[in-house]
Amino acid sequence: MWLQRKIALRARARGFHLVTDELLQALPELARCRVGLLHLWLQHTSASLSINENADPAVRRDFERFFGRLAPDGEAGYEHDYEGPDDLPAHFKASLLGCQLSVPISDGRLAMGTWQGIYLGEHRLEGGSRRVLATLHGED
Repeated sequence: MWLQRKIALRARARGFHLVTDELLQALPELARCRVGLLHLWLQHTSASLSINENADPAVRRDFERFFGRLAPDGEAGYEHDYEGPDDLPAHFKASLLGCQLSVPISDGRLAMGTWQGIYLGEHRLEGGSRRVLATLHGED
C-alpha cells in the first residue's frame, strides 16, 4: 500500500503541541497496515516536528522556555526580520528540530514507545494552520 495525503493541522499558539491524534484521525488507512512506515513532512520553515514526552504537559512548556532562551525574539543583529521579530528565531528553531519524521508501523499502529507523542513546534507567535504531507507505505 502506498498513500499520500496532505493534512491541514489547526492553527495553534506558539509552543509545543501534541498532534499525534490529529494526524491519526486524518489517516484511517494506517489501521490496515500490518507493517510499514509513515513519513511526515511539514511544509513550513518556521515550525517543526519531533517526538517526545506525551504525558506531562510541563515537558512541552519547558521545551518552549528552553528554545525561547536559545533563540530569543528580536535579538540585535538579526538581518532577516521582514515578518517581525519572531521570524528568524522561528527559522533557527525549525532548523534545529527539523521538519520531518519517519515512524514505523506495526499491526496498524505507530510503533512508538508508551510515553512518546508527535509534537508540532509552533515557533511563530501567529503561525496559522500548518500543512503536513503524510506518506504511508506498508503491507496490508
